[in-house]
Amino acid sequence: MPNEIVWTIVVAAGSGARFGSPKQFAMLGDRRVLDWSVATASAVSAGVIVVLPPDATLGEGQVAGGETRSESVRCGLNAVPPEATIICVHDAARPFATEHLFRETISQVHNGADGAVPAIGVTDTIKQVDAQNVVVNTPDRSSLVAVQTPQVFRAAVLREAHASCPEGTDDATLVELLGKRVVVVAGEALNRKLTAPEDLEWARATARTEV
Repeated sequence: MPNEIVWTIVVAAGSGARFGSPKQFAMLGDRRVLDWSVATASAVSAGVIVVLPPDATLGEGQVAGGETRSESVRCGLNAVPPEATIICVHDAARPFATEHLFRETISQVHNGADGAVPAIGVTDTIKQVDAQNVVVNTPDRSSLVAVQTPQVFRAAVLREAHASCPEGTDDATLVELLGKRVVVVAGEALNRKLTAPEDLEWARATARTEV
């Protein structure tokens, strides 16, 4: 991207509690899940920072993460050089995000958005329930999307969003709280997050057809 310096933070610091083990280190074909994500990020970035679990042995371009996702992103953010103009944040557990998806999302920030996220439309009816599992609302699904990564931001905006050490389920939420403009691009069906063991089985079957 002309006149832009793009860096990517690949977040791979999770313990894999729901998965049963750190899923980012599971083998997917002849590489780990993490390696798929890093390879794609490297193809579109000037540099990549990989955030690993706090007890991991670190190598070049790797940093230890924190206790939460937001803390881990901040650990990675501290390692991104100040000259970066655009920063992508990508979950290591989404190994099938494509270079095209990265570039489409990056281009939105290059063209003026404060942030951009890939997302796919919600096809199921969504119910909001209370603590007793009683339905309290049925939102209009036409206005709902399921958000993926990479999430891409103007570097100064992402740094500002994390300056007070807030917590959020994703970085776009923190940027939105600043009143900044976050736009959506079309996500990819294969850009599925590996959360449970059956997701890894799906990924291994998919990898065999993709390679």
